[in-house]
Amino acid sequence: MFEVSLDLAAMLIAAAFAAGFVDSIAGGGGLITLPILLLAGATPLQALSTNKVQGAFGAATAALTYAAKGQVNLRKQLGAASLAFLAGLGGAFMVSALPTEAVRAILPFILIAIAAFFALRKGLDDTDRAQRITPAAFVAFVVPFVGFYDGLIGPGAGAFYMIGFVMLAGYGVLKATAHTKLLNFASNLGGLVAFAATGAPWWVMGLAMGVAQIAGASLGARLAMRKGAKLIKPLLVVTSTVLALKLIW
Repeated sequence: MFEVSLDLAAMLIAAAFAAGFVDSIAGGGGLITLPILLLAGATPLQALSTNKVQGAFGAATAALTYAAKGQVNLRKQLGAASLAFLAGLGGAFMVSALPTEAVRAILPFILIAIAAFFALRKGLDDTDRAQRITPAAFVAFVVPFVGFYDGLIGPGAGAFYMIGFVMLAGYGVLKATAHTKLLNFASNLGGLVAFAATGAPWWVMGLAMGVAQIAGASLGARLAMRKGAKLIKPLLVVTSTVLALKLIW
């Protein structure tokens, strides 16, 4: 039934639950699932595409959970999400044409800077602040940039969306987290469409992991809403730092 043995399938499903939990709060779920997919015998292309399959479920669940509690209005985000989808689609189709290794070389330092920002910035909580750019400018410039990156490379995209909402849109930490999820889902879905056309995801395994992602993301989003910045900030610092160290290694 699965593309792997039952013991490996169980390991991947457990990893997807943990990834959904972490990703719904601070992003970085791919840190957990991608290495285990490779360990289970997937080729890099299979791992990336299968990761998009299962990750889409977690991002969608987190978005709906935050919306159900009034943390985000998903209808107002549909235009931005459509742009994120197209950007993710374009990024994934450009994987073989652009020098992604150069981006990967710079990425760890960007992630460490994000971790330092959230660790050291005083007064960074769930309170909204003055916005630096208009919502239209945010959608026009920030969303397609991060969406393209999500399709092209992927790791850290959630953190990039979030820091954009905090630094430029002026959102508090919890509100920024909630607004990140639909955009992350959309650019993830765009990448999946492109990868499905060029490489073969493990569909059965990816869907099974997706069910576990739903459970993990629902739990994580509810906990994030209960704890707010006190939980989100330290977890974001940890995931960004670990991802940076993994990329350097």
